[in-house]
Amino acid sequence: MLNTIPHPARIPPAFPPLVIAHGLFGSGRNWGVIARRMAEDREVIAVDMRNHGDSPRRSTHDYPGMAADLAEVIQTLGGQADLMGHSMGGKAAMQLALTRPDLIRRLVVADIAPVAYGHDQSRHIDAMRTLPLDEVTSRGEADRLLAAAVPDDSLRAFFLQSLDLKAEGGPRWKLNLDTLEAEMPKIVGWPGTTGEFPRPALFLTGATSHYVLPEHRPAIMALFPKARFARIPGAGHWLHAEKPREFEETMRAFLNA
Repeated sequence: MLNTIPHPARIPPAFPPLVIAHGLFGSGRNWGVIARRMAEDREVIAVDMRNHGDSPRRSTHDYPGMAADLAEVIQTLGGQADLMGHSMGGKAAMQLALTRPDLIRRLVVADIAPVAYGHDQSRHIDAMRTLPLDEVTSRGEADRLLAAAVPDDSLRAFFLQSLDLKAEGGPRWKLNLDTLEAEMPKIVGWPGTTGEFPRPALFLTGATSHYVLPEHRPAIMALFPKARFARIPGAGHWLHAEKPREFEETMRAFLNA
């Protein structure tokens, strides 16, 4: 089963558990602050998706498989939960909602649409492979060595959250880079899943992001007829990191309505 990071409710839960599914190259740990704040009146479980963090390494990385992973987690929580997925995690969440709608009470999809995208993230895998792991002695050293391949400070900091400096045998990436590279067409694609999710769904986007465009709305509404749409001003694709309070407040208002 996926590695899970539980955040128990601080008061007796008033709502179903919330499962958080991160995006490509992320981990459940990336969502710690939002998960803890959302755990005021519900249990929150952040997961490491397959081939990420401390979850199992698999030879495949497709959306049916990732949806099955999330289904297994929700079944351990009693068989129904609210589900939020960002980017790759959002596609996995949509796949589960369309194939096992009984498992999900309310769905939040953060800055992604049920469409295939033309961009490719393999360049980031190439960049991470440039890091000479045998020369890394500290996170600061790793940051310096990776800077040539990843000049963007925030992106570099995000990647380095998945670097395990204390691994047995020396530093290693907590990402299955080989499988992620091989399966990249499936990750940026969409399996063409049909059906309808009959319950409320929130498509929450960053106002400056180009991942969810007006032309995507017909595809979204065909699959999620009760979809609602909200945008966070001043935020891009990483809306939860750029505007965490606004993200949390919007998600809470939808889930607790």
